[in-house]
Amino acid sequence: MVVPVKRLAAAKSRLRGALPGVPHEELALALAADTVRAVLACPAVAEALVVTDDARVAAVARAAGARVLADEPDAGLNAAFRHGAAGATAGWVAGLTADLPALRPAELTGALLAARSGRSGVRRFVPDAPGTGTVLLAAPPGVPLEPRFGVGSAAAHAASGALPLTGDWPSLRRDVDTAADLAAAALLGLGPRTAALAGVGSPARSAG
Repeated sequence: MVVPVKRLAAAKSRLRGALPGVPHEELALALAADTVRAVLACPAVAEALVVTDDARVAAVARAAGARVLADEPDAGLNAAFRHGAAGATAGWVAGLTADLPALRPAELTGALLAARSGRSGVRRFVPDAPGTGTVLLAAPPGVPLEPRFGVGSAAAHAASGALPLTGDWPSLRRDVDTAADLAAAALLGLGPRTAALAGVGSPARSAG
């Protein structure tokens, strides 16, 4: 599983000020840390590979048990996904956004198993909650990941031949770009690091 994370100073710009009194970099780090924590707790994931040039992100990822790869292309999200996919272990390769603080490992497992049980040789993706973005993209062995993350990425992935996965995975689909997104994620139950900053509990983790 490839999880790119921007340098914290530049990450999640639309979320700036979402938690008054909380430094923006701390919130961005918490989102990534809780995402990686859920990935590592997912039995369907053989390896978590974090692509980043941020020293704090790298330290937190390594401490959690992830492998860290420097973002050598330094050319945006899709380049980071491609770089990570090239350095991943053989087999299915999946890319996941790093802003899923409510992610339940069981839902990620369900999505990955659904991807692997689909038509052979075809990439699969999970749209975000609004349906326009993408949170997860998976490619079978021998098939390039070909990420097209960004504005309108769900349509872009579909146009590239990837097929959408439509399971009931609300915590997987709830990426966080704005304060309203963070509030919606909190209703699902935030991971421990984000919950601590937001001053709420984290029932998402007790749900698996």
